[in-house]
Amino acid sequence: MKKIQMVDLKGQYEFIKDTVDRSIAEVIDSAAFINGPQVHAFQKELEEYVGVKHVIPCANGTDALQIAMMGLGLEPGDEVITADFTFAATVEVIALLKLTPVLVDVEPDTFNIDPEAIRKAITPKTRAIVPIHLFGQCADMDAIMEIAKEHDLYVIEDNAQGIGATYTSKDGTKVKTGAIGDVSATSFFPSKNLGCYGDGGAIFTNNDKLAHTIRGIVNHGMYERYHHDVVGVNSRLDSIQAAVLRAKLPLLDTYNEKRKAAASKYTRALEGEEKIITPVLVGEADAHVYHQYTLKIKEGKRDALARFLNENEIPSGVYYPIPLHRQKAYADERYREEAFGVTNQLAKEVISLPMHTELDDEQIEYITSKIKAFVNQ
Repeated sequence: MKKIQMVDLKGQYEFIKDTVDRSIAEVIDSAAFINGPQVHAFQKELEEYVGVKHVIPCANGTDALQIAMMGLGLEPGDEVITADFTFAATVEVIALLKLTPVLVDVEPDTFNIDPEAIRKAITPKTRAIVPIHLFGQCADMDAIMEIAKEHDLYVIEDNAQGIGATYTSKDGTKVKTGAIGDVSATSFFPSKNLGCYGDGGAIFTNNDKLAHTIRGIVNHGMYERYHHDVVGVNSRLDSIQAAVLRAKLPLLDTYNEKRKAAASKYTRALEGEEKIITPVLVGEADAHVYHQYTLKIKEGKRDALARFLNENEIPSGVYYPIPLHRQKAYADERYREEAFGVTNQLAKEVISLPMHTELDDEQIEYITSKIKAFVNQ
């Protein structure tokens, strides 16, 4: 059996090696390292794939979130509602811009932001909602967009873990995540479903005016060289990363189908185990792209299971062990522990198993057999 990896980027590379190597060599030969032809071509191809009018590539996913908020003109003191159970980047940029983060609880089955918790957190200072398609599953965008419309709020999708997922609205309309809210942000960190070989990110929007503003922000506020029309940053996707992403984008649906197949095998192997709760799919099959395959382990045995897996050379991850409201950087006297019952419980129970495009049946059988042996000992 091959060594089990949490993410097998080397194995994935072997399949696309010739295309990637040739594309990188072309960038080097052209010396167009910043905003070269590969970047512009990738932008157009991603717009077509997502079904969105404007893709603005940038340096990383955290920048993408920050720039999206800058583009909307949010001002210090404005409140932005987001989930307590997610990676810190989502709330980090809110704080960096001197906005006021408002953390709310999540749903126990999907791990995504709870629309009712959003509704209860709205005040006259609220300006935006940031739903995260956590672990690759679509958030409840019908409910979130309805709340936003009712209260005249912006919706900024954090699509760092959900690229390629498809949301089916109540009326049957299908749309890719990232094309639903006013603006969205994604990351191309190497371990993402669509990842480059360094850092990279992008902002999506269907709003022409907002797209124009954001294009200036990512490039020092310039539309014409040395003419700085808006306050900007230096955040550009380099051409080598764009070349890698162009090689992978045509395979993204295939990658996601492989993740779904691996997830299905995990679930079938673990079903019936009373101490394990496997991921719940809400909606149609294309609503989850399994950036992570995350179990809930009952009876306080999560940490012991992680140690057991490590002893058996099976990597795992706990995403996320400390809720954001308990982090020193984001602690606030406004928060009450009883408001975060689900998040606090998830932080004690969740564990993510290896999930990538190169998982094979032998590895999945070994992983699940060890988990079952542990919970039944």
